[in-house]
Amino acid sequence: MYDEDANTTVPVEAESENNEELEFFFDDKVRKVWHKQKEEWYFSIVDVCQVLTDTPNPNNYWKVLKNRLKSEGNESVTNCNQLKMKSPKDGKMYKTDCATTEQLLRIIQSIPSKKAEPFKLWLAEVGKERLDEIADPELAFERMIRTYRQKGYSEKWIERRLEAIDHRKKLTAAWDEAGIKSGKHYAMLTDTLTHEWSGKHVKDYKAFKNLHKENLRDNMTDIELALNQLAEISATLIANSQKPNGFAETRKTVVEGGSIAGNARKELEGKLGHSVISPLNASDPALLDNNEE
Repeated sequence: MYDEDANTTVPVEAESENNEELEFFFDDKVRKVWHKQKEEWYFSIVDVCQVLTDTPNPNNYWKVLKNRLKSEGNESVTNCNQLKMKSPKDGKMYKTDCATTEQLLRIIQSIPSKKAEPFKLWLAEVGKERLDEIADPELAFERMIRTYRQKGYSEKWIERRLEAIDHRKKLTAAWDEAGIKSGKHYAMLTDTLTHEWSGKHVKDYKAFKNLHKENLRDNMTDIELALNQLAEISATLIANSQKPNGFAETRKTVVEGGSIAGNARKELEGKLGHSVISPLNASDPALLDNNEE
C-alpha cells in the first residue's frame, strides 16, 4: 500500500481527515471494522442509512437505494464489501454491506435527507479546498499547519516536521532520478528504510503504536523522528553519490542509509539500557508534552 509521505510534494492526508469527520458526525452510532490487510475502515451502510434518514426499516431503505444506484451505474455500490459485524439486536455476527470512506461519502450524496446535508456541504467545501490547493499548493501547507496546531502540537514540533518533510522530498527526488515511479515501489523502499533503522516494518510499527490510518511520522517521539531523519538524509546522500539505476540498486542505497541510523539507535539503546522505539502516539499527552520542550 502506498505510504503516507512516500511520493508527495505536498503531504495531504485526505483519508485520515475524512475518517475523523465521519467519526465526528456519527460518533458510535455506526458500526465499523478495521481491515488489516487493506488498511481501511469499513462502515456499515445500513447503520448510516438509519442515522441519516431515521427510517424504521434501514435494511429495506438500503436495498431500494442500492438497486437505484446500480441502475445508474454507480460503481461504489458494485464494489461494496460484505463483512461480519455484531448485530445490536442479538449480539451475533452477520455479514453486512460495508463501505470504505470514499464509497460511503459517494453513497451519502445520493441520500435525500436533511441530516445528510451537512455531509454534502462539507464535501463541497473540501472539494473547493482541493481545487484551490491545486491552483496554489502553498495553501495545502497552510492547512497542514492549522491541522497540527488543532491537534495540540507545539510550534517547535511543527517546524521540525516541516524540516523532515523537506528531507523526505529530497529523498523521493533521488528515487525519482533513479527511475522509481510506481507508488508500490515507493512504499516498499519506505518500508525497507523504516525497518533498517527501527527494526520494525511500517505496518508493525503502526500496530505497535496502535495506529490505523494515522500518519506514522506524526506519531513519533523526538528521538524517533531524529533517527528517521538521519536514515532519510543518509539514504539521500548515498543515492546522490552512487547514482543507482532501477529498484534493486536504489534499495541497496536505502539499506545502507537505514543501517547508519539503525546502528546509531542500537548504540544509543546500549548506553540507555532500553529501547527508544516508543508505543506513544499523538493521542498520548506524554508525547505532546514532550514536544513542547
